[in-house]
Order: sequence, then C-alpha cells, then structure tokens
Amino acid sequence: MSTTLGSRAHRALPTDSRRRRYRDVRELVASHENPTPLVRLNRVLRPGADGYLKLEWFNPFGSVKDRTARALLQGMRDRGELRGKELVEATSGNTGIALAALAALEGLRLTVTIPSGVPREKLVLLRMLGATVLPTPDELCPIDNPRDGAIALARAIAESPAHAGRYAMPDQYANPDNVRAHYEGTGREIWEQSEGQVRTFVAGYGTCGTLSGVGRFLKERDPTIRVVAVEPQRGHRLPGLKNLEEAKAPAILDRAVIDDVIRVDDASAYAMAQRLFREEALIVGPSTGAIVHAMASLDESADPIVGISPDGGQKYASFYADLLDDAEAMEV
Repeated sequence: MSTTLGSRAHRALPTDSRRRRYRDVRELVASHENPTPLVRLNRVLRPGADGYLKLEWFNPFGSVKDRTARALLQGMRDRGELRGKELVEATSGNTGIALAALAALEGLRLTVTIPSGVPREKLVLLRMLGATVLPTPDELCPIDNPRDGAIALARAIAESPAHAGRYAMPDQYANPDNVRAHYEGTGREIWEQSEGQVRTFVAGYGTCGTLSGVGRFLKERDPTIRVVAVEPQRGHRLPGLKNLEEAKAPAILDRAVIDDVIRVDDASAYAMAQRLFREEALIVGPSTGAIVHAMASLDESADPIVGISPDGGQKYASFYADLLDDAEAMEV
C-alpha cells in the first residue's frame, strides 16, 4: 500500500537572530543587533574594581579581526577593487584567518605573509581555510622598521610589476575601513552595553583600528572618557601587539584619541593570562593578558573600565605549553 505525502510549498528559512538562525556564518560576525559579550572581571583586578572585558573571540572566526576583515572586503567590493583579483595581506594571524574564511565563502584566493614566530596553530588554521601562507622573517623589512617584515613582503608582492593587476591588498594598517568597523560597531556596542557609563577604554597597539575607531566613537559621546593604549616591550612575544619604537606606527592610528600608554612586559602579560584562565575561567590569548594587566594598574577613578579581549587562548596552546614546561622545569 503506497502512501502519498501531502505536498507543501517549501521556502528557505529567513535569518532570525532571535532564533539564532542565519543564512551563513558571515551573519555571526558581531554587529549592533548581535554584539559580543561584555563580561565583568571579579578576581584579577584591584578589590572593588568595576572592570569588564569585551570577549571578541565570540566572533565566528575567533577574534576582533572578524569585524575588520568584513569591513575591509566590503569596502573593496564597493569600490570595485576585487574584480578578477587575488588577495594578499600581512597578518599576525587573526585578520588572515578571518580574511581566509570570508575569501573561501566568496571564492577568492588569498596569500598571507605572516611573522615566522607566530603560534603553529594559526598557521594550521590559515592553511586549512585554503590560504597560501608565507612565514616571513622580520629581517626582510628595511632596517628602520625591523619588526615589519611581513608588511614589507605583502606590499612588495602587491606592487611588483611581475604581478601587475593580479593582487589587491586590503592593507589593514592603512585602510580607514579598519577604523570604520570599530567606530560603527565595537564602539557603539561598548557605549550601549555599558549604558553610557564607561569611563576608561583599554586596548592594545596593533593595527590600531580598534583603538582609533572605538576611541573616536566614545570621545564623541563623552570627551572625558579616557582611552588607554597598551604597548608591549621591545622584542616581545605577544602576537597581534606592536611596540611602536621597533615597528612603524600604522597610518590609521589616531593619536588624538589616546590619553595614556601603558607598557607591559611579556612575563606580566603571560602571568595575567594564566590568572584569567584559573581565576575567571576565561580562555584568552596573551594580548588579553597584557590588556588586563594594564587594567589592573588603574585606580578607582578609571571605573567603569572596559578592555578588549581580542582573541581566545586555543590558538596559543603551543605558546602556553612552553610557558607551563618552563614553570615545571623551574620547580624541579
């Protein structure tokens, strides 16, 4: 006996953020309607401190750079710069991972130049996403900017006569779309999530899109808000952060919005990252450790403080393994 099923017209289900239903993973990149979480720190700051981390690793590709990559590609698309081109970009890992994921969805080829000392996990993720990865020694850069080898190589590839017309470079260090992503997105989210009460914003020197964009947005709402930049030591091992004495300041850096700079050494950053794991159950990358170490040095006049947690700790497992191995060796 055969059974005929009743027929019903089928339609694709539309995006519905209330049901957490999306057409594809790109719609999970943070936005005003879908902000990344703001989480209070309860144990690692001074007693009574009112400090929060914005957990950017809740973005689908794992970092604050998801916002940047989306804005860079959208701007290039709007200007007609992607037609028939491959992408080449310098990255310390996170922007490259987000670009590789978005490029895969759009059928674009991507080559990334990346400092040779980044965690192995980032290289694996980039290759799994289909990017061509060129680990780059810092010595490739001109002598006055010895920490910018990956940037120098990417620009050389993009501008080489031998590759005329082949590559388009998003150029996160000089592209104002990077700042726009954080002015329109991250800054607005922080203002609304803190109900306009934020008094201090803390982020690291990197491409400086986050510092410049968020800082500009917040100071337009309240010029008395303090913006603090976190700078690593020379020769540091904190991927994603820059010491501006040994690397060229990004063209998009807006120094006018920065009130203070706090220097953090590697040992302090990694020690705080470990505390965040063990005392706050936050699985963060080492740059978050540097940012929270800086937050912990601020007095009560800075409250409420909001710091950026750029990425999660899973991509640094090999770095953290070395840290734990060194600690165990010292205990023997």
